[in-house]
Amino acid sequence: MISTYSTGIFTLSLDFELIWGTVDLWGPEKFRAVCEIERELVIDRLLSLLLEFEVSATWSVVGHLFLDRCSAVSGCKHPEIIRPNHWWCKQDWFEHDPCGTETTSPLFYGRSLVHKILSCRVPQEIGCHTFSHVILGESGCSHESAESEILACIELAREMGVVMRSFVFPRNKPGHLDLLSRHGFTCYRGPEPSWFERKWVPETCKRILHLATVITASCPRIVWPQRNGDDVWKIPASMLYFPMHGLRRYIPVSRRIRRAIKGLESAVKQKGIFHLWFHPTNLADNLDTMFTGLRAILEHAAVLRANGELQIVPMGSLAPRFSGRYDRGGLSMVSGHAGS
Repeated sequence: MISTYSTGIFTLSLDFELIWGTVDLWGPEKFRAVCEIERELVIDRLLSLLLEFEVSATWSVVGHLFLDRCSAVSGCKHPEIIRPNHWWCKQDWFEHDPCGTETTSPLFYGRSLVHKILSCRVPQEIGCHTFSHVILGESGCSHESAESEILACIELAREMGVVMRSFVFPRNKPGHLDLLSRHGFTCYRGPEPSWFERKWVPETCKRILHLATVITASCPRIVWPQRNGDDVWKIPASMLYFPMHGLRRYIPVSRRIRRAIKGLESAVKQKGIFHLWFHPTNLADNLDTMFTGLRAILEHAAVLRANGELQIVPMGSLAPRFSGRYDRGGLSMVSGHAGS
C-alpha cells in the first residue's frame, strides 16, 4: 500500500475496563486481585510513564467507570440498557453490579480514575468501550442492545466534558458498525490482520499461534486506516503487549520488547502505523518487569520521534478525514475533549 503519511506512526490504545471485562465470564472474584493492583498501582504509574515520554494514548473506557455510584430503579439495575442474550451468561447481565459507590465497590466504578486520565498534562484521548462490555460482535447482542450501550456511554462521557470519537469493541469483536457513524464516531480499532485471527480458526489455535508470535518475536504487521462506510475508519491493531500471567510468564519480556521495536522500525520504513494495545490489567502481573518492558518500547519510540522519523498520536488523529490535514509536524491532532 502507498502511504499517505510523511513519517512512521505509533499509536497506543488501552482497554480500560477494570472488572467489567471478565465479570460476565468468571464473576467478580477470579480477577479481583489483578484489578485491585490495576486500580491502586497501574493507572498512576502508567500515566506517569506517558507523561515522561509525552505519549497521548487512546483510553477506551467502559461507560460504567464514568460513574462513582449507581442504584437500582424499582428493583431493576440500569433499566435503560437492553440486555444482550449472550449464551454463556444465564443470569441477568447486571447480576454482579453491586449498586454501590466507588468507595465501597472500587472495581465497578472509576470516575476518579477517569478524572486522573483527563488531568494528565499530556492530553489523553477518551474512547468508547460500550457501557458494560457487551460483546457487540456476538449474535446475542441485538441492534437495540448495542445502541442502548453506546448511548449510555456517550451520555456519561458528555457529563464529564468528553466527546468520544474513537471506539474499541469488547474482545475486539466488531458488530453493528452502522451505529458508530450514527452516533458521531470516526474510527474504531480492528482485530490484528493475522491470518489466524479469522473467524474459522478455532480459539485454541488462535491462542497457540499468537503465543508463537511472541516467543519468536516476529515482526508485527504495519497497518493503515481502512474506510468502512459512512466515514468510519478501521484502525487495525498491530500487536498486543502480552501479559505475564499463567504460562506466559515464562516468556522473557525481552521478546515483547524486541517484537515491539521491530514494529516501530517497520512503521518508520513503510511510513505506516504500528498500533500497540493492551489492558492496563495486563501490567499487574510481574508489575516491575512489565513496566520495564513498556518503558523500553516508549523510549525507543521517543528516540525515533526526536529524529523526525516517527509521530506518536492517538487513534482519533489517524482517520484519514482528519489526517489529510497536515501541518509542518505531519498529522493534525484531534482532541477527545468537548468543544474541540
